[in-house]
Amino acid sequence: MLAVRAPDPVMSLLAPVGLASSAGTALIIDVVSRISDRGVRTLSDIVTEGPKLEEISPGRSGIAMIKAGHLGSSDVTQAAAMMASRWPAVVIRVDSDQWPGPVVPVHVLYGGNVDTWDQGAAVWQTLTGGERPPGPGPVIPRVTSRTVRHILNGWTPRPSRWTRSWLKVWDIPWA
Repeated sequence: MLAVRAPDPVMSLLAPVGLASSAGTALIIDVVSRISDRGVRTLSDIVTEGPKLEEISPGRSGIAMIKAGHLGSSDVTQAAAMMASRWPAVVIRVDSDQWPGPVVPVHVLYGGNVDTWDQGAAVWQTLTGGERPPGPGPVIPRVTSRTVRHILNGWTPRPSRWTRSWLKVWDIPWA
């Protein structure tokens, strides 16, 4: 189980999907999204009403995503740990440092050093004409516009150099 945090709003959507897709079968728990989808079950619903069989373990390969709903951070942590015991991989999408487990910081290497980051280990997403990484960590190749469109349309990205490059992120001991 790894959490992902990216200050760039587009990368905050792409990075969890890239990390999850590299695992083959994974659950993404979205702690960031506050948008309500009527009729769509959330992690909060699973905690209060109990899980359905198809929610506690994958029924097929690929990526599943669930929003956290209205849970406090300790409840999300416990529920995510329960889900992680049944899923091959769990990715938590966060927007702050309040996740108690490992958090993977992801930074976009803009030209002109626009993004602000610390000098610690991170995942570095390259862009055409972007900067060199200022710290340690894997450098992810440029994501294609086709992959971005797939993800933003709610589709699982096709296997590519970009999705495969996320696999090495699982093996790094994130603090």
